[in-house]
Amino acid sequence: MEQTIIRHMETVRGITEQTIKKIPEEISDIIPKGFNNNIRWNFGHIAFVQEKLVFGLLGEEMSIPKDYEQFFSAGTKPAEWEGTPPSLAEISMILTEQKKRIKDFIIQGRLHEKLPTPFTNRGGITFYTVGETLLFSFYHEALHIETIKRLYRSIK
Repeated sequence: MEQTIIRHMETVRGITEQTIKKIPEEISDIIPKGFNNNIRWNFGHIAFVQEKLVFGLLGEEMSIPKDYEQFFSAGTKPAEWEGTPPSLAEISMILTEQKKRIKDFIIQGRLHEKLPTPFTNRGGITFYTVGETLLFSFYHEALHIETIKRLYRSIK
């Protein structure tokens, strides 16, 4: 089962990695009418949330820059950013490195490991194991990739 999950993760993250490469940096901060966030925020949010769901909820060290929480956690907005957010190139590198770390984590057989405390997300879904949060993160990532595509179409 782990190999199936790894292949699925590689497919989902592969789509994300290909998408970020196609986005010009100069349009990544535009917020079209009807949207709350921009393309940069969505990519950074994918990285931050997956890190939190897979590593942070277990109490493991999160291996992304500390300021990703300030810029990209749920409820944040570019209009409220203080400081300079990371470039798309940096976020792309974080996404690629994160995929490798998650793969190593899955191979260690930790999918059934219980979270120290059950986690309920903003949608009211409660997760009890690492596997549950990881599988949900693929759905979350796909939602944000679709938002990125909608943003890109609105800007172009």
